[in-house]
Amino acid sequence: MEKYILTNDIIKNHTERMLNLRKFYPFFSILQSGISAPSESGDVAIDMGYITLAVLRYLINENNFNEREVTRPEVRRFLAEILTRDYELTMSKSEMENLTDSIFDKLTNGGKAFEISFFDPADRKTKIIRVRLIEANVHESEVTYSITEEGIEFYLSTKEMKDESRISTDQLLLEKLIKAENYSGGIDVISRINLEVSSLHKKRDEAVALLLSDVHAGTAAVDDFMASTSRWFEEERKSFTKSRELVDKAASRLDRSSNGKAVRDITRLETLLKQAIDNHSRLIKASAELSRFADEMVSRKKMQILRNTFDFEEALSSLEKVDAPDRLAALISPLLTPKCEKSFQISMIDSIVLKKINQDDVTEKVEHQVADLSFRYEDEILSEQTGRNFAMLFRELLERLEKWDKLTLREYNAILEMKFTGDIYKNRDYFAYLVHLSEKDNYSIRGMLEQQETFLEELAVKYMSDTDKERFADIRFRLVFGDEEVAIEESSVTDITFERM
Repeated sequence: MEKYILTNDIIKNHTERMLNLRKFYPFFSILQSGISAPSESGDVAIDMGYITLAVLRYLINENNFNEREVTRPEVRRFLAEILTRDYELTMSKSEMENLTDSIFDKLTNGGKAFEISFFDPADRKTKIIRVRLIEANVHESEVTYSITEEGIEFYLSTKEMKDESRISTDQLLLEKLIKAENYSGGIDVISRINLEVSSLHKKRDEAVALLLSDVHAGTAAVDDFMASTSRWFEEERKSFTKSRELVDKAASRLDRSSNGKAVRDITRLETLLKQAIDNHSRLIKASAELSRFADEMVSRKKMQILRNTFDFEEALSSLEKVDAPDRLAALISPLLTPKCEKSFQISMIDSIVLKKINQDDVTEKVEHQVADLSFRYEDEILSEQTGRNFAMLFRELLERLEKWDKLTLREYNAILEMKFTGDIYKNRDYFAYLVHLSEKDNYSIRGMLEQQETFLEELAVKYMSDTDKERFADIRFRLVFGDEEVAIEESSVTDITFERM
């Protein structure tokens, strides 16, 4: 049995492992194709590994951060700058152009894909994988170049990007994967983005904890966090918007004849992308609160420094350490001044008690402003309200299925109209709820309580009372989609029948 498992693992997973390794092949192929340039001291060997990584980094910067593709003359100028600066090459303009064109042709493999042949033990035949690090596109009779998804994956696997936003770079890869209809790959990238956002949340929490223990170190940590993170927020927000538009376009192209796996992948991609956008929005708000909290902690520290008491023992100890007894005069002289006794006549007591207070002399009460760390923005309140609406609509469905074995969408809508009036259809949460409900074709409440698979299940469990969890735990039902359309106000949706299982 162990031998069977070992052999099966080798055979079944070989093709997938080769596909994962394909992004490294072009780099080592380019590395072996050496190239040299003439100089005054003889031929200079050009390190193609260094040149390859430099060009990929240049393309990531132009394609993602500047949102533009580059032309051949721009690549020539970039390569010429590297060769002149790092290799101190001095040659004519035409010679430099020939050298840079020769180098770039090696990076693009002369416009052809790099081919890797390997034996597939599962099918027992040789297969070929084709991969590019750089792709060419034609726009208005002009050839432009951009980095491929394999090129981005390869570059990210060499080193974590410190100077730029890792989230923005992953989003560039996500856009390319969606355009290539590689939705399963996009799911992996979205998961990676969510991990990066969670890491930034953790870094923000660490800065808060440091502020509470050491204001100076905490302030430095906050400044570092804001400098390395917050300056990319706007770019990341724009990239999320572009990714959302691409996913929406992919979803709009789906129909009943679409591949089942593609439908599931796009639905999963939509859900994960929404979670990533929500998490990123919370990170932006938390970062804004972090700056205010840091200012508040610094203000408190300043107030603590201004003490209203004087410690003579500490002062004496300080003078002993510096061996400066002459400074004692500054401490003792105020104590040796003549004592001035002040008194007033007994007759003044009545005057003091009966005298009216001049309103101009009334002091103004100054309230100390403290940052409210529990402050919530309107969109956070709206998000919570949406969650409660989803949970409420789901609970209404469970109440009916508890009594009936079958319920149509028309009957469900009629119940909602009786309870909430026809205004229920004016709430956009109703239609969003139906979309999320249709992500799965069957539901088990007990299984849902143990593990939530969709956004709707997370909200339903979150806002479900303990009594309802026990009451509805045994309900299992499925969604049967019909061929007719149910008219709702000025809209229509596909008919659904909810059946107990």
